[in-house]
Amino acid sequence: MSVNSASDLHQVSDRLAHNAMRHVSERIIEMLLFAAAAVSVLTTVGIVYVLVSESIHFFQHVPLIDFLTDTQWTPLFDDAHYGIMVLISGTLVSSGVALSVAIPMGTIIAIYLSEFANTKVREVAKPVLELLGGIPTIVFGYFALLIVTPLLQKIFPELPGFSLLSAGLVMGIMIVPYIASLSEDAMRAVPMSMREGSYAMGATKLYTAIHVVVPAAISGLAASYILGISRAVGETMILAVAAGMQPNLTWNPMEPAATITSYIVQVALGDLPHGSIGYQTIFAAGLTLLLITLMFNIAGQWLRRRYREAY
Repeated sequence: MSVNSASDLHQVSDRLAHNAMRHVSERIIEMLLFAAAAVSVLTTVGIVYVLVSESIHFFQHVPLIDFLTDTQWTPLFDDAHYGIMVLISGTLVSSGVALSVAIPMGTIIAIYLSEFANTKVREVAKPVLELLGGIPTIVFGYFALLIVTPLLQKIFPELPGFSLLSAGLVMGIMIVPYIASLSEDAMRAVPMSMREGSYAMGATKLYTAIHVVVPAAISGLAASYILGISRAVGETMILAVAAGMQPNLTWNPMEPAATITSYIVQVALGDLPHGSIGYQTIFAAGLTLLLITLMFNIAGQWLRRRYREAY
């Protein structure tokens, strides 16, 4: 063995030898990474603890059956009623309107960007979509109130100044970037060999996109839809500005109504004493919203596991 080879082996062995300082630094980095990962878990646990603990005090005064079945929501009146279905109806109607806009538009945009747009168009369109998703929601709220509502009133003269329809439509436009971006990423992850096989069978690009790429990316599409649903259910400022914040049990999007989030904003900005029943309603409403979002997330995880494709 040459002198140079022996020297190289000696240097390699020195680098591979146990180094106490390197071991300590690696342990410190592992601890920091673990702490960073634990922040989200601890935050979630803290949120759940606060909501559950305060809601327990609320349900000690309000029967759960009344909370779920009463058709009025007037917790701040002398004749108090605590029917959460009033707020749930507004939340579901506004979310339904938003998703009827966001899911078709987001999916169509994703198909175009993934299968039809050239590189230059994609490089311009993606940042524009992300910029649209970064606009503050309060701006969307005033856009719905001052621009969209007057336009809708020209089509529907009986439409009031505040409505779930106007807020839901603008909320759908706000959600489009989230669905489009995630769906486009899922479609681009589909192997090119599947497209080439479809083309070899004589299929057109549109047929391939709809009948090959979309089914293959269905797990990613489902994840983007679930994210859109969670985003719609948890939206606050658009509904607080444009939907009216009037507790109204209705399934008609052309009427004003309050949602869970808008009610929380309304009460949180008031002067209710801490610990009162009216104050504790925001925690019961927040717990209800958390459970609704949790159900959608569980459904999304099930869909992803059920239809996930491995390439």
